[in-house]
Amino acid sequence: MSDNVLVLAEHIGGQLSESSYELLGKAKELAAAWGGKAEVALFGPSDLVSQVEGADVVVSMDHPALADYTCEGYETALLSVLAERAPRLVLLSNATVGLDLGAALSVLWDAPLAAYVGDLRAEGDTPVATCQVMGGKVMAEVELAGERGICTVLAGAFPAAAGQAPAVSQEVVTAAAPDELEKLRMSLARVIEPEGGDVNITDAELLVSVGRGIDSQDNLELVQELADALGAPLSASRPVIDSGWLPKTRQVGKSGLKVKPKAYLAFGISGAPEHLEGMRDAELIIACNTDENAPIFDVAHYGSAEDLFDLVPALVDKIKE
Repeated sequence: MSDNVLVLAEHIGGQLSESSYELLGKAKELAAAWGGKAEVALFGPSDLVSQVEGADVVVSMDHPALADYTCEGYETALLSVLAERAPRLVLLSNATVGLDLGAALSVLWDAPLAAYVGDLRAEGDTPVATCQVMGGKVMAEVELAGERGICTVLAGAFPAAAGQAPAVSQEVVTAAAPDELEKLRMSLARVIEPEGGDVNITDAELLVSVGRGIDSQDNLELVQELADALGAPLSASRPVIDSGWLPKTRQVGKSGLKVKPKAYLAFGISGAPEHLEGMRDAELIIACNTDENAPIFDVAHYGSAEDLFDLVPALVDKIKE
């Protein structure tokens, strides 16, 4: 076992995901505390190596079976890398890839798994993870005692900037592809991309967002009027999208899109953990919810407990003066 921390990089369309940089930043912090190195396992085209300047070591494996993600292919490749590198800790995203691989790796690599990790620190030689339980209603601290461990980390838990800062020096290791990749039972048939929306909410500097508190689709017109007056797109939390009132391309949250506008106005949104993951990095958050104890107020910079049906028309009138 080494004192290194290994991150599995995720990429799509030739670009590394932001979560990869978030994990790498935390890996650098933990590895430094243990006197080890931050490593990145990068499966796919070798030209992606230039996007992980922040890693001390990049373990690159290029094979046709790894061009696109499949759980069987990545599991096979990652187990091969783990056997060779023997890191102290492995960090995966708590999204499609991590949820696919985490439990299987825990069994096959014989290592404890901490899932839904929102915070992670070193206490001596032991990693201590803070995990969400029951959808974030309970937070549990877990010690990953023993020689090795695995964490699947929530998106947005750590800043990406530390993972993007170039390492003092970097070693690139070309890993041999295991023979098992030649006889996989699983292959990717095609990628179905979501239909393009009329706006890209991830590019917006100002967002007006609405949640379950809007009550009905007919009431959306009220908040849409405010969004139009401000020249901002209208986005929503998952209950609004699941009801079919707005397209999927307007959904903010873990199962939707992550946004970082200069200002985020939330009306009738309680602040479920899944939604907070998608918008908590906004520079300014202003929330309106009649429940004064709603979790949205824990992240909001300004808030109001007024009824949105009273507040929104007043704001529109003020803007139009």
